[in-house]
This record gives sequence, structure tokens and C-alpha cells, in this order.
Amino acid sequence: MASRSSPRPETDTAPAPVARRALLVAGAGCVLPAWASPEAETWLRRGGVVLAMRHALAPGTFDPPGFTLGDCRTQRNLDDRGREQARAAGQWLAARGLQPSAVRSSPWCRCMDTATLGFGRAEAWDALGSPHGQPETTSTAHLTALRAGLRRVAAQSSQFEVWVTHMFVLAALAGLNPASGEGWVLQWRADGTVAALARVAAPPI
Repeated sequence: MASRSSPRPETDTAPAPVARRALLVAGAGCVLPAWASPEAETWLRRGGVVLAMRHALAPGTFDPPGFTLGDCRTQRNLDDRGREQARAAGQWLAARGLQPSAVRSSPWCRCMDTATLGFGRAEAWDALGSPHGQPETTSTAHLTALRAGLRRVAAQSSQFEVWVTHMFVLAALAGLNPASGEGWVLQWRADGTVAALARVAAPPI
């Protein structure tokens, strides 16, 4: 199981610099940065796992006063760097021929935008967001639904899903403390625990 760090406030700042290790993609005619561990690709190809991502960079802390879930104008949203980050995450999968069987997202605009920019589609799933909007916390019912989702995916050989969510959800579900745009390969274990198998670091921006 991957090591986990203590929770931190839901604050989006630019990630620390990441070493840019270039990978030539055969037939693509371009060079893409390789920021994920080889273990992540191995697990995704094997299937039965979820690539759970925190939404890409959306500067600020929490949503502004007057926040309305159905109105993106009232929310904290991705900036240009966040949109670039989201697209790069999708490019990483596409360059390796990795196609998720489903892309699910918190209904928050910064999560839906991360999913659609990165993977071309997104199915809103309330369990990946906060049940009450503010404060940003998950609930027992949402965690139960997420664990059931992981159990379902675990039975899908050679398939994986992408979930785009918030830091506080990943902290509650798997004890993780991801940066903006960072993902972890998660798997449900027979003993009822959630294993964090491999990290997909936030794309350099």
C-alpha cells in the first residue's frame, strides 16, 4: 500500500516543480512528459482499479459566498494552468492506449471541467462531492457508495474507471493528501480496505 500523508486544507496552489522526464510516443510524433510511475500503468492495464484524481488547479480556498452548485459562475473554477493540467492528464492515458470504461465526476464545475477536458466525457456522481455543498466534507452515505463502486470495479478484469473528485473525499476514502491534478490508482481489497497502489503525479505546468 502506498504511503499516505496527513490531511491539509482544500487549497489550490501551483504544484512543486516536477522533473520533466520525456517519453517519445511511438507514432504520435510528439514528446510527452512521463510523470506517472510505471506501476500505475501496469495496474491500469490489469484492470479492476480506479484512477481517482483530485480536480486540476483551481486557485483559491473553498467556494465564494453565494455558491450555487448548478451555476459555475458562483464557484471556484479552473484557471488556464488547470485546464492545461486536465488536458495533459488525458493525454497521458491516450498516449498509452489506456481507455477508461467510465469517467465519473463530482458535480462541482472544477471537477466536471477536469474530467471533460481530460477525458472527453464525464458522468456526474454526487458521492464524489460534498453532500451539503459547504462545508466541504463527505458523509457516511457517500463513502458507502464510493466503497461499493470500488467493489464493483474490482470485478472488472482489464477495465478501469476514472473518478475526478476533491482532496477531502480522497482523504476520507483512502487517507490520501493529493495535490491539484494528482491521481492515485485505488483498489478494493477483500479485507474491506482501500489500497492506494500507485501515484500519478500532477502534470508539470
